[in-house]
Order: sequence, then C-alpha cells, then structure tokens
Amino acid sequence: MKSSMPLQKLLTVLVFTFGFCTPALAQSDQQPIELGNVTFSGNIRERYEAWDWFTPAAGQNLYGFSGTQIQFGFSQTHQNFDWNIEFEVPILLGLPDGAVKGAPQGQLGLGASYYAANDKQQNTAFIFPKQVFIRPKWGRNSLQIGRFEFTDGSEVKPKDATLASLKADRIGQRLIGNFGYSDVMRSLDGLHYAYSNGPWNFTAVSAIPDRGVFQVDGWGWVKTPVSYVAVTREGDYGNTQLEWRVFGIFYSDERGVVKVDNRSAAAKAADLGAIDIGTYGGHFIMASATGVGTFDLLGWGALQSGKWGMLTQRSGAGAIEGGFQPHFARPVRPWLRVGYFYSSGDGNPNDGTHGTFFAVLPTPRVYARFPFFNSMNNTDVFGEVVLRPAKSLTIRSDVHGLWLSSSTDLWYSGGGAFQPWTFGFQGRPAGGDTKLANLYDISGDCKFGHGLSLTLYFGWAQGGQVIKNIYPTDSNGALGYSELNYRF
Repeated sequence: MKSSMPLQKLLTVLVFTFGFCTPALAQSDQQPIELGNVTFSGNIRERYEAWDWFTPAAGQNLYGFSGTQIQFGFSQTHQNFDWNIEFEVPILLGLPDGAVKGAPQGQLGLGASYYAANDKQQNTAFIFPKQVFIRPKWGRNSLQIGRFEFTDGSEVKPKDATLASLKADRIGQRLIGNFGYSDVMRSLDGLHYAYSNGPWNFTAVSAIPDRGVFQVDGWGWVKTPVSYVAVTREGDYGNTQLEWRVFGIFYSDERGVVKVDNRSAAAKAADLGAIDIGTYGGHFIMASATGVGTFDLLGWGALQSGKWGMLTQRSGAGAIEGGFQPHFARPVRPWLRVGYFYSSGDGNPNDGTHGTFFAVLPTPRVYARFPFFNSMNNTDVFGEVVLRPAKSLTIRSDVHGLWLSSSTDLWYSGGGAFQPWTFGFQGRPAGGDTKLANLYDISGDCKFGHGLSLTLYFGWAQGGQVIKNIYPTDSNGALGYSELNYRF
C-alpha cells in the first residue's frame, strides 16, 4: 500500500477511538428544542476525507478535503397533519484542483467530483431548503406533499432489531436514496402516499429529484421524474420474524445528455433519445432466534425493461446474504455475515439491447463503503464481521471480492442524476478483463451521548487487472475519513 501521512494518522486515530469509546462515556441522548409547540432541530456534521486514488500517469490522486454539513429546521406534529421546514448549508474546503483527468482516468475520487460539479472551485458553500412539506393524516393514510427525503425499501421500520439493521444497511437505498454520505445529499419534490393496516403497508411516490449530491446549489430540479409503488408485509412467527416487499419503479430521463454506456463515442453522441425504464422486484428478510444464536437470511432482486435511447433495456440484479449472531463471545456481541451480489452487464455494444443494470437514483456508498464502484455491471462476494462491545460502540470490517459481470462493458461508479447537464454515472473501459479489485476496510462508530457521535473509516483496495489497465503506475488505492456529528 502506498504511504501517506493523512491515512496513517487516520488509522492511528481509529485504533485510539476503539479503546476510548466505552459504555461509561455514553450519556443520555440530546433532547429536541421546543419553542412552544414547534420543534427546532438540526445536525452539524464535519468530515475530513483523505483520498489515495489509484495512481494515474499524471494527476492529483493523493489529497484531503473538508466537508461540513449544517442542517436546521422547524417542525410540528398534530393528530391530523405534520409539517416540516428544513434548511441545509454544505461547506466544502480544500477540494483538489488537479484530480480531474481525461478519459479513461476520469475523476480521481469524490474530491474531484465535488470540484467538477461546482464550477471548479476549491472552496464553495450554499444554503437551500432541504425539506419543505406538509403531511395530512386521516385514519391509516398519510400524504406527504412538497420537498422530502425518500429511500426505497425503508418505508416500514421493523420492531425486530436484526431486521431493522438489515433494512437500513442492506435493503434501503439500492435504487432510490438520499445519498446521505455526500455533503449535499438528495431530496425529491412531489407526493408520497402511505397506507398502513397492521402488518401491511402500501407506499406510492411520484416526484422529481432535486439538484445536490456533489453540487452545493440544491435549489433546482433535475428533470428525471421517478415513480415508485410498493407493498410490504411483516410477519411474526414466534422466534422467527420476517418481512417481504414487492415494488415497481418507473424512471424517465429526457434531458438529451450523452449517456454513459459501452458503445463508441460516435454512437452515443448520435443517440440523445430518452431513457424510460421500468424496474420490478422485491426483497425478503428473515431473522430466527435459536438456542445457539440468531440466524438471518436476506434476498433482493430486480428486473428491468424499457428503452435506453435507441436501445431496448433488458437487465437484472440480485443479492443473497446470510448472517449469524452467536451467543458465544457475548462481551463483543459478534455478527458474522456473508453475501453475493450480481448485476448484469452488456455483452455486446453493437446490438440493439442495453443489458447493463441501471441503478436509477441510489445511495451507492451504503453498499460500496470505498465508493470507487457501484451496483452496475458488478459481481460482489463479501464477508463481514460486526462487533458491538457496547451500545455506544460498533466496529465493522468487510472483505469484498469485486468483478465486472461483463468484460465488454464498463467499470461504473456514481449515484445517478444530480444536475441537469451531467449524466450522473461515470464509466471506464474494462479492457477485456473482469477482475476489478479486492477491498478490505474497517470502521468504528462511537456515540458519546448528548447528540455527539464520531465515525472513523479506513478502506484499502487492491486493484485487479481492470484497474491495472487504466492505472498501471499503482493500481492500489485507499480512503480514510473522520466524521464528527452533533445532533440537536
């Protein structure tokens, strides 16, 4: 691994924090501020990221930058309606000015993405309304109207802690997400209807995503409307808890922006037709308590059809995962998990079919903690260990083997449309190979109480032949960050 002082310092702080965050430090949670019958709340998040991107022949792959996110707002809850007005102020300092290169090297990490999306400014900030909505409620129904956040798969929060964790970390935001890792995030303008009746939930959303994610100006729209419908059902069978969901998503993009796919540059430039894609799928999660521990099983899958400009869209993706929380080693409460994910790639750039699974508007960082890849043309085999020595401390380490599903397709990254003139996904040539990388990472999350928490992360990627073809100087990369949150 390449030597870099910022990353070494982050590793040292990570180890120190693991020993410092103890149950005794966890105090009561911060209580909301009440102004009469109106609640004032917010969050201040400060993150410093240190990037050591795969080394190009020339360019700034080693850098650090600061991202501060300030959110504050007012809300009120009544029996028949809720309302919320929330503002966000993203502040980016020290963005790299030499990390945007031409193809195939592209943007060398997310620092380059922020820099490119904000008129090549190294320091930038803005203020915009993050959420502005009213939500009438009648009986078992509610209708959210205005600007709001939405993440697919998270419509219902299970009472069971294992299922709730699986939904947050392994189900939600695969196709529609708020991109919470970014310093700007994503909201939607539109309607969100929900109906709940016991174990059943029906959700329908029709909205237009707002600008944001990497662009600090989050005021305007990105004209890529999305509609979502889903039915979710929970089940309680004694020692076994389960949930299933079926969903449909329709996404449209008529912006006329050049698409990112594996066709020649001339073929893509000649095809500015609309993208109209339907995605149909579902998920299943189950947790069963036994005498030796709790076992869990997760399945997720989706098929896509429609049109990709002049091409016919035919693609799919699926995941299967399992986990075990044994009764032994109770002081650290381990959780062991393994999983497999596959999303289709395009096998022939010259035919009339686009076979690459399209990720729509996801939060890729949930599933790619070092986000140099996403869920398009991707095969991911992983193992995971989670240790929870205290309610205030969680330690997690993942190992991923990553391949491209098709060697004739691209190595994709990104999380979907976020400004009118940018497609939202990046693609680099596979060079006829499929091995992308092996990823090893570790993180620590510590809650100090009174609204204060700290997250530390370090990930190292051992590049495979796909990355070596593009970055022959050094195909290994690393990402580390420290993140301090204060919620009030």
